[in-house]
Amino acid sequence: MRFQTEPPFTHGQPERTAILLCNLGTPDEATAPAVRRYLGQFLSDHRVVEIPKPVWLPILHGIILRTRPAKSAAKYASIWTQDGSPLALWTAKQATLLRGWLGEAGHPVLVRHAMRYGNPSIASQLDALKADGATRILILPLYPQYSGTTTASVFDAVYAWAARTRHVPELRFVNRYHDHPGYIDALARSIEAHWKANGQPDKLVMSFHGVPERTRTLGDPYHCESLKTGRLLAQRLGLRDDRYVLTFQSRFGKAKWLEPYTQPTVEALGKAGTRRVDVVCPGFTSDCLETLEEINMEVREAFLHAGGQEFHYIPCLNDSSHWITALSRIAQQHLAGWPTEPDGAAAQADARERALAGGAPKGPMPPVL
Repeated sequence: MRFQTEPPFTHGQPERTAILLCNLGTPDEATAPAVRRYLGQFLSDHRVVEIPKPVWLPILHGIILRTRPAKSAAKYASIWTQDGSPLALWTAKQATLLRGWLGEAGHPVLVRHAMRYGNPSIASQLDALKADGATRILILPLYPQYSGTTTASVFDAVYAWAARTRHVPELRFVNRYHDHPGYIDALARSIEAHWKANGQPDKLVMSFHGVPERTRTLGDPYHCESLKTGRLLAQRLGLRDDRYVLTFQSRFGKAKWLEPYTQPTVEALGKAGTRRVDVVCPGFTSDCLETLEEINMEVREAFLHAGGQEFHYIPCLNDSSHWITALSRIAQQHLAGWPTEPDGAAAQADARERALAGGAPKGPMPPVL
């Protein structure tokens, strides 16, 4: 069957507006089999790896998925909590808080969260929103800076779901908010709170997730938007140019990625006599493997081993009230023009009576097969 079966429908039922928060994803467990499934999905995405599939897939399945899962699972285990993946927990909490924030602002919209890779999937959450009566859905990726490797991949998943859906809801997409005043302010307040409690460093390192250099030369705006976020954040904090440095982390493979790389930069600072560095990761809205293990463990060790004396990792925005406020403002900006309150009972009853008078069948409409 080409199209999915539509959920039951009753004439007069309220039309709802919804938001789908989308994050990158995480394995279901910190085990090699779970990591293998996750990496298999992640690294098969043509947005992530642009090598032609006939060349790439034998490497992926013949080498990478045979050797990397066990090593990655050990890293995941080092940051796993009693309740599961930090990224999954923070993303779910952000969705819950956003729903509450918007409700308080007079917008009782549906809010769910989804993962581009892993669970809950984007397709399953879109199905759930449709079943809840959503006829208008705002897709809000938790990536402040746009990249074809992340933001566009989320959109691909939504388009693929829509291609299998008979009755496609109205869809809107948030491409970026790298320079949104609320987002910049939330970052600054998080850093200021850390400095108030711990004092200021000799150097602030702003570490963004890396992407291949080739994507920048082909027109991906991620590098430019990361630099703008860093510049605006430094201005908001009142930092001189010599007080901070912007770097890129999580390089994969042997190709050249965006530079400067985070770990070599931090090592060089330690060797040069820099006593204390603080590292913040503005491009990550939830703490995850790349922040808790790569930065707070691996990069920390590299800095101290190189001669540095004090290393501070400043956590991601997570459930910060300033961040949820900013997220709600971003959402409201993109919801503009859509009704966000469901029709009242009287309006629903009237709509149903009109539909029945026009010949609509009584009771829920049977699914069209």
